[in-house]
Amino acid sequence: MAATLTAGAPARPRKLLASRKTRVGILYALPVVVYLLVLFVYPIFSTLLLSLKDADGSFTLHWYADALTGVNLSVLFTTLRISAETAVLSLVFGFVLAQAITRLKPILAGLAMLVVVVPHFVSALVRTYGWIIMLGDKGLVNESLPGGPYQLLYNELGVVIGTTSMMLPYTVLLLYGVMRGVDRRLLAAAASMGAGRVTIFRRVYLPLVAPGLASAGLLSFILSLGYYITPALMGGPNQTMIATLINQQVTKENQWNGAAAQGVILLVLTLAGLLLVKIVSSLGASRRRRNGS
Repeated sequence: MAATLTAGAPARPRKLLASRKTRVGILYALPVVVYLLVLFVYPIFSTLLLSLKDADGSFTLHWYADALTGVNLSVLFTTLRISAETAVLSLVFGFVLAQAITRLKPILAGLAMLVVVVPHFVSALVRTYGWIIMLGDKGLVNESLPGGPYQLLYNELGVVIGTTSMMLPYTVLLLYGVMRGVDRRLLAAAASMGAGRVTIFRRVYLPLVAPGLASAGLLSFILSLGYYITPALMGGPNQTMIATLINQQVTKENQWNGAAAQGVILLVLTLAGLLLVKIVSSLGASRRRRNGS
């Protein structure tokens, strides 16, 4: 019996490959695999190897030690702080906006979502310069506020305003989809049992949309980690982020090894965030299955 199974095991892949449907599937998948290997896998491994090489080509961890000490470490903490602030503000404004849109009629909701999404198709550079004009000393915001002008540019406040505006469409789209999927009968049932609005929101509505909130916040955080244009144009020397530092090391210092190490660190942070999103999504799906059963 065992001999029969052993003999039949190698024949199984051969039989599978002999199928015309399998061969056609492999043929269709081959260009995609080659595309991913050439344009994604190879650059990542090349960057990793570059970050582990010294000037003479020998193996070293010097560039990672340099990236995690001194000014470079301060830049990393600044990046994490600004990304976290952006994620929180995107969640707050995105939650309010998505909640308001879900209460509209379908036609009006579609128009509102169009207003949210269409600016996202405009170049980020153009939108950033628009914010610079609006937040300048003679801009619309300072002209409208009493007691001005206020310093709204070239500091952390300006960077957070700019990055939040860039991340807001992603947050609204994610939260709108989650909120549209909430069964309103659950809220009506809670109200019929005497629960107040605050209790309904805290005990019923918020747990239902919590996975979407976590995913939207983490997505904004991850995208902000590698954002370059807005922080570079709206921030000052104290708001230098990793993407800006990498650009300086390559273009001004010709330090490709250090820039590669910074890029790998940024990639690790991004992958950790994506893994966290996956875990949160899995927990949310399992919770919904338990509630449904």
